[in-house]
Amino acid sequence: MLDNVGTAAPVLILLGPPGAGKGTQARVLEEKFGLVQLSTGDLLRAAVAAGTEAGLAAKAVMEAGDLVSDEIVINILRDRLQDDDCAKGVILDGFPRTTVQAEALDVLLAESGQKINAAISLEVEDAAMVTRISGRYTCGACGEGYHDEFKQPAKDGVCDKCGGTEMKRRADDNAETVASRLEAYHAQTAPLIAYYDGKGALQTVDAMGDIKAIAGNLSAIVEKATA
Repeated sequence: MLDNVGTAAPVLILLGPPGAGKGTQARVLEEKFGLVQLSTGDLLRAAVAAGTEAGLAAKAVMEAGDLVSDEIVINILRDRLQDDDCAKGVILDGFPRTTVQAEALDVLLAESGQKINAAISLEVEDAAMVTRISGRYTCGACGEGYHDEFKQPAKDGVCDKCGGTEMKRRADDNAETVASRLEAYHAQTAPLIAYYDGKGALQTVDAMGDIKAIAGNLSAIVEKATA
C-alpha cells in the first residue's frame, strides 16, 4: 500500500522469543507513529469473522484441527495491507516465524513496491523469560499488557488505558511450558535474524532493561527506518 504522498508505507518486524515484550512495544510504537500492529492471531480471527475468501479457507483448516498454511496467512495479510489504516505503515508481530515465510513476505511486499524497512530483534536472556512469562497478564477489554512484577496498573485490577477490570492470563504462561516454547523459537524463528542481517535490515535492542528505555531505543530505530 502507498501512503498519502505516494511513497511505499513502511513495514517493520519485531523479533524475539516469548516474553520479550513484542506486543507491549508494538503498541507503544503504534500509538507514537500511527503504525498498525498486525499479529497473526488477530489477522486470522478478523478474516474468519469477516468471511473473506482467505478467512473462509482459514476457518475450514482450523475447524479440521490443522495448522493454517503459509499461503493462507499471506493471502490474509495481503488483504489486510490494502485497508486504509495501514497507509502509514505496519508492525508485524508474530509473522514471519520462519525463513520460508520471510521469503513469501518479501514477494508479497514487492507487489506493492514495499519492503522490510527494519527487522528489530529484542535481545533477551532465556533464563529471565520464565519470570517474565509466568507473571504477565492483559486487559480483557483492550489487550494492554501488564506484569505482576514489572508493570502493574496504577489501580489494582483496573486497566490504565481503558479502565477495564477484566484481566486475563494465558493458560500456557507458566514455567512448565516456557522451555519448550523457547526451544521452538530458537529452532524456527532465530534463523530470521541471520536472514534479515544478510539483507541489511536487522537492528537489535537490549530488551532486558526498563520498558520505557527499551521503547526509547525502539523509537529511535523506527524514526530512522521510516524517515
